[in-house]
Amino acid sequence: QVQLEESGGGLAQTGGSLRLSCLASARTSSYYGMGWFRQAPGKEREFVAAINWIGGDTLYADSVRGRFTISRDNAKYTMYLQMNSLQPEDTAVYYCAQAGTTGLTRTLNWYRVWGQGTQVTVSS
Repeated sequence: QVQLEESGGGLAQTGGSLRLSCLASARTSSYYGMGWFRQAPGKEREFVAAINWIGGDTLYADSVRGRFTISRDNAKYTMYLQMNSLQPEDTAVYYCAQAGTTGLTRTLNWYRVWGQGTQVTVSS
């Protein structure tokens, strides 16, 4: 089964930027939609962004639209999340996930494979 590994998390100041990466262990991930979710302490895991298998369609949560950009490079088995204008409320563990469909979805239960997560902390 494909494995996903996130990287790029860390500490940023309010208004700063970070870029997360999600590396897949197998080429088969290139045939599925993928997404980013996040979970803050004491809160449920929430949808952030999704992208279809070829990267032509994207979907964002209202809270990040216009600030975050999801993309993917199937030749590198990698998905990205460029996060700009970071706010303290963006602080969370960020997870990448592979959906069970070629399309995009914000529904958590449609995702079959998950990474271990990477911490993003935004200081005020």
